[in-house]
Amino acid sequence: MTDLQTMGKKAAAVKPFLQRLSAGEKNKALMHGAEMLVRRAAEILSANERDMETAQRNGMSAGMQDRLRLTEERIGAMAEGLRQVAELPDCIGEVMEELERPNGLKIKKVRVPMGVIGIIYEARPNVTADAFGLCFKTGNAVILKGGSDALYSNAAVVKVLREALEEQSVPPDVLQLIEDTDRQVTVAFMKLKEYVDLLIPRGSAGLIRSVVENSTIPVIETGTGNCHVYVDKDADLEMAAEIVYNAKTQRIGVCNACESLVVHSKVREAFLPRLAEALAPKNVELRGDEGTREILTDCTPAVEEDFGKEYLDYILSIKTVDSLDEAVSHINRYNTKHSECIVTENAQAAEKFLNEVDAACVYWNASTRFTDGFEFGFGAEIGISTQKLHARGPMGLRELTSYKYLIAGNGQVRA
Repeated sequence: MTDLQTMGKKAAAVKPFLQRLSAGEKNKALMHGAEMLVRRAAEILSANERDMETAQRNGMSAGMQDRLRLTEERIGAMAEGLRQVAELPDCIGEVMEELERPNGLKIKKVRVPMGVIGIIYEARPNVTADAFGLCFKTGNAVILKGGSDALYSNAAVVKVLREALEEQSVPPDVLQLIEDTDRQVTVAFMKLKEYVDLLIPRGSAGLIRSVVENSTIPVIETGTGNCHVYVDKDADLEMAAEIVYNAKTQRIGVCNACESLVVHSKVREAFLPRLAEALAPKNVELRGDEGTREILTDCTPAVEEDFGKEYLDYILSIKTVDSLDEAVSHINRYNTKHSECIVTENAQAAEKFLNEVDAACVYWNASTRFTDGFEFGFGAEIGISTQKLHARGPMGLRELTSYKYLIAGNGQVRA
């Protein structure tokens, strides 16, 4: 069984070294890591092929296989993510606030690393590189626990990155991977509070719930995504069809894909047949309420579960509503507080939707697929936080930091 205590000690031991690294030294190591990922793509793809063969043999869903699969293009995107992180300003040491008290005390609020970050995730080998890049740039050591489905892929990526670090004279233990697939090891990792300062789960609702319920380490929840697109009565229907098509089909196995559609009853006759025609080439199964099935007579009847489900598949639930208020109420009831969209030409309706929908990211006339650290200009992301404390939405560099107060005096004592 993996010796988690030893891994924790190694991570803690490299913290002082990380805190001494200059921005230039960190950036140089990140750029070298990106170069190595591309240079050794064949090695990583070979490992990924082993995982894909197992996944197919075990009947893994198409959506999960899509998350697991690596290609030269996706490895290139992983490398580009590291490059973008390297090019971002280094926020460590940033003075967030500065003030002087009447007694002469000078107080600075300064951004600092978290320390050691643990990440538990499922079949997403790209997370391995993203997590390393963001944690390293912010001066954090990271311990990764990937899912067994991506074991060989994750190990290959970590091997390449650790060797890249060594070539830059950086202790490789700033990045560690738990390769033991025993569930008890994962549970024990959730309780490694002595060494791990923050734990971030990325994956299914079940995984996130398990971490929240079992961890003694502070947790940031990153979300499952039951994301909605609402087509308002004042929508440009051609635009709406394009947005839904992109949000649903561009990649089905991601948390920012559209899983649920809400349509105003005044446009259902004009919009639903157009949408069905657009989605037909992708064989998207439509599951609709009664109002939907009056227009799309061959649509599968939706049940209660459909309105709150993250399918990660070519399936879309459809709800018809008679007002914007009803749309907002439906979305707030069934969403996972991830990403929601309104398509409308009515600015007042858009403003109401943007203000009243409770989600980390709320869009007006744009696909939910943009909820992504790369697309937001953060370089990469550690996850999409669906909670409200500390971090919300795509988590980039600043979300992986804390702060401390530096107080300078000249002999003051408290009366």
